[in-house]
Amino acid sequence: MTFVKHSAEIAVENVEAGEHTFRQVLISSSESPHFAMRKFILQPGGSMPKHTNTVEHEQYVLNGQAEIGIGEQVYRVHKDDVVFIPAGVPHWYRVLGDDPFEFLCLVPNQPDRIEVLK
Repeated sequence: MTFVKHSAEIAVENVEAGEHTFRQVLISSSESPHFAMRKFILQPGGSMPKHTNTVEHEQYVLNGQAEIGIGEQVYRVHKDDVVFIPAGVPHWYRVLGDDPFEFLCLVPNQPDRIEVLK
């Protein structure tokens, strides 16, 4: 088991459902018994469509700013904001400005079904 690694050594994956959106799995469900840690990078002009997950999300914004829809509310978030998205609640993301929007996302190691909504 690796206890320490550098994020530059971790593969960056394209998130097909998003526009200009990428993900790194920093700590996978096979490495930790309770939570997985991922880093999302949405480039300027990037977005994620409205969708639901069957698991909650705990997020910490590292860089940039974005609008996030959570349920019926729209929030403008930026560096150092903390975001909680309950399981089953529709949510979406849209980058604001010219900087990448980057955030850590922790999710419990439980089965997660993602449904993209219209």
